[in-house]
Amino acid sequence: MSDGDPAPEPTVTPPGPPPAPSTMGGPAAAALVFGSSAAVLVVELVALRLLAPYLGLTLETNTVVIGVALTAIAVGSWWGGRLADLVPARRLIGPLLLVSGVTVAATPFLVRLAAESADGSMLLLAAGLTLFVPGALLSAVTPAVTKLRLSSIAETGTVVGRLSGIGTAGAVVGTVVTGFVLVSRVPVTGIMVGLGLALVVAAVAVEARLRLVRGAAGASLVLVALGGLGGAVGPGGCDAETTYHCVVVEQDPERESGRVLVLDGLRHSYVDLDDATHLEFAYVQAIASAVDTALPGQEAVDAYHLGAGALTVPRYLDAVRPGSSSLVSEIDRGVVDAAVSRVGVDLPPDIEVRVEDGRLGLGRLGDDTHDLVVGDAFGGVSAPWHLATREAVGEVDRVLRDDGVYVANLIDHGPLGFARAEVATLASTFDHVALAADADTVGRTAAAGGNLVALASDRPLDTAAWQARLDERGTDWRVITGRDLRSWVDGADVLTDELAPVDQLLTPYPVA
Repeated sequence: MSDGDPAPEPTVTPPGPPPAPSTMGGPAAAALVFGSSAAVLVVELVALRLLAPYLGLTLETNTVVIGVALTAIAVGSWWGGRLADLVPARRLIGPLLLVSGVTVAATPFLVRLAAESADGSMLLLAAGLTLFVPGALLSAVTPAVTKLRLSSIAETGTVVGRLSGIGTAGAVVGTVVTGFVLVSRVPVTGIMVGLGLALVVAAVAVEARLRLVRGAAGASLVLVALGGLGGAVGPGGCDAETTYHCVVVEQDPERESGRVLVLDGLRHSYVDLDDATHLEFAYVQAIASAVDTALPGQEAVDAYHLGAGALTVPRYLDAVRPGSSSLVSEIDRGVVDAAVSRVGVDLPPDIEVRVEDGRLGLGRLGDDTHDLVVGDAFGGVSAPWHLATREAVGEVDRVLRDDGVYVANLIDHGPLGFARAEVATLASTFDHVALAADADTVGRTAAAGGNLVALASDRPLDTAAWQARLDERGTDWRVITGRDLRSWVDGADVLTDELAPVDQLLTPYPVA
């Protein structure tokens, strides 16, 4: 540049447009993200309760429900973010909440209708869709709200992080409130219909200025009401819903005083209200026969029971051994209430029921304090794994007196993997073990399965007397012990707190 050349004019960059103002206030955004995230977890947990009467409370059921829920969250978040970039995010939130609400409210009716179709694939399809659809739609709310809250790229991290934290907090609150409050106090149908109604109302509140949503609100509320009515009066209803079970009480058409307690579709207990010594189920006859012969005579005994059912065995002991005391640990207060209020069982003064987990209840008992422990606890089609391990059996052995006995009801089918492992576990702790079951199960034929009763003690067992008592009762059950029982176990692994794959070992339905 020469001295005579003029200096160049400086280049001035025109200022950009001011940041776009947020189209949604912070409190509203937080409420939407918190509420939608909480709703996803409510639906997930209630789905476990809804499916329990048909699929049981197994590890596989839990895994499927959790897997579908997580898939819905992933798909909803991805798809919702993409959709928020293609259309105005403001118009997404109302429809997402609206459709979710209708779907959630209809879920009890749809699942129970599918279950009544006797088609397992239809049940899984209905359960999957009614869990996936609201889960995905509700998960799409967060990216849409995030898009509305972003006014500048400089605050992206703050907005995304804050809303992500709020969503996680909502999921935690939804989990805690459902598990500790709702499930124990509100029927499953009431939870789902109530949540569906809340989602529809939220949709209307969010999008009140959009004529489309206002027009759809009335129809949606009608659908929610119909869903609730269908869920309440549709097939698959319960006499009572407890924390863990769907309870139905049936009267024996051939015995006026006979009652059957059905939990999650399975016949758990039979009681005769007029005759506590009448034992209908073969496995209960086997338990009673084991007690009659392992603890001979009519002397009173101190008994501890894992699982209450309709209190058939405690009532039997009270009738045939006056003065006996029975302490029962039952985790589900609703089962005890159903036994008393719906079945009509009277609790004699020598029967005490504690609402507690059986493993914890065992731990509270003193050493050498009981003559008899009866194990008959089940969750759905599976035995609680933490009551089946060597450590749990060791606790049973600890509370038994030197001549005490442990009698346990087992359920398995087909290969009998769980039953064989549980007998191996008993043999790893007690000096003497015997097993009673029907001939097919003892012989491990193709038709093997059903109830089995194991008897264990640190003193020799009179298995011949047990067999004779079973014959007197007219059962076709056989008792095996010693070499025959070791052959039946066939090297099955011992269950421990470190490794107890009960759900995988157990075959809940007969193998064709």
